Amino acid sequence: MAPCALLPLAALVAPLGAAADTKRPAAGRVLVVYFSRSGNTRVIAGHIGRSLGATVFEIQPAQPYPEDYFQTVEQARRERDSGFRPPLKDRVENLDAYDVVYLGFPIWGGTAPPVVRSFLAAHDLAGKTLTPFITHGGYGVGDSLKVVAAHASRARLREAALVMQADQEKQTTERVNRWLGDARPGSRPAN
Repeated sequence: MAPCALLPLAALVAPLGAAADTKRPAAGRVLVVYFSRSGNTRVIAGHIGRSLGATVFEIQPAQPYPEDYFQTVEQARRERDSGFRPPLKDRVENLDAYDVVYLGFPIWGGTAPPVVRSFLAAHDLAGKTLTPFITHGGYGVGDSLKVVAAHASRARLREAALVMQADQEKQTTERVNRWLGDARPGSRPAN
């Protein structure tokens, strides 16, 4: 993806680094953990990591989600509805080294993605300050903050979560598909 395509999203989160400077935790004691499918949450995680001099860790399922957006949506719905927590590719090995954890994820089906629930279930965040940052496609955070609170009940959950609407992959995919339908060889040119 071209750097200019990420600029608007990065520019929107720039104030976060400035605000965090006045309350910056000790260097090396901050962990930024994120899950991202389309890259929106990854951009924010990278910005937070650079701004705070933090370690950045990407949550990944052991078996990647399908490349196809609609297949991923269906798989995530089944996982959510059944309570399935997909196995993780990696774990944070030295979690005790961190006092503050920033947790980023997109909203899937009105809640936190199943792989984020897997991460929270696999890592004891007791006594840590947990600060969520959430991207969504226009439907808000749903019950995701309740899910985080339930799965990290012994963490100090900061209520000042960063919540941002970001480009929605579904809308982008549907728009490109409509365009492709009009642009295929043999289709009539627009007048």
